Amino acid sequence: MVLPEGLREKAKRKRKVFRKTLERVNRKKVLNQLPEWHEAAFEEIDCLDCAACCKNFSPRFKPPDIRRISKGLRMKEGEFIDRFLVVDEDGDHVVNSKPCPFLASGNTCKIYEDRPSDCSRFPYTDEDVFLDKKSISLKNSTFCPAAFAILERIEKFTL
Repeated sequence: MVLPEGLREKAKRKRKVFRKTLERVNRKKVLNQLPEWHEAAFEEIDCLDCAACCKNFSPRFKPPDIRRISKGLRMKEGEFIDRFLVVDEDGDHVVNSKPCPFLASGNTCKIYEDRPSDCSRFPYTDEDVFLDKKSISLKNSTFCPAAFAILERIEKFTL
């Protein structure tokens, strides 16, 4: 697994603290802060330096994503699915290989303009889902520097 140096270990060490923080957080106050923290995190973090999400995990490809991407690639939806996707244990379409087949040199995305909604929203650090789906946020913090940074901000905010 290709990850930012030391991030996985740091996130594992802080997992219990982060979990407790997310459980006792003042949801309304934190939700008001998330957009600001998200913006600040991405002023310091360049996804093109990392792309750990693209190298190690897959987004869900929902039907609208499949239609849009297939059209952009000038492929039939069935051909796109057969060539690039599999169905996972949850019944979702995900990429059939790691790294993502659309990851290009320089950590850019070959389908960036049409990418799945999961990709455009990732790591959900400016959305209520970041607080609502605690296990996903904790998992994301093990490989995404932005998710880790936001959890640290939430921890400091709640002290």
